[in-house]
Amino acid sequence: SVPIAKQLASIKALGKGSDLEKGFATVALVYNNSADPEGKLSKAETKSLLQTQFWGFIQGQENKPKYQEIISALDEESENKIDFEDFMILLVSLTLMSDLLQEIKNVKTTK
Repeated sequence: SVPIAKQLASIKALGKGSDLEKGFATVALVYNNSADPEGKLSKAETKSLLQTQFWGFIQGQENKPKYQEIISALDEESENKIDFEDFMILLVSLTLMSDLLQEIKNVKTTK
């Protein structure tokens, strides 16, 4: 498969894109590369993608009730698939509860 960086570089509109735009484009590309032809992920695929591509944000969150609720919903035997909108909601939810978010907030922005 084509590396994400190369896929990003091929999107002309992002040539002078902001860091935020490139960040969201990266999320969309990672999702699309894993999604089925209908643009959806199974719950198992979603859980796997989070564990491989979002590990820094979910690491150490296992004991938090909200994390357990999210992962339990992905573990349920269900044929329901996750679309991009639901995937983004999962990412935001996991980010907001993450210990890594606090570390990011503490990064120095001035010399």
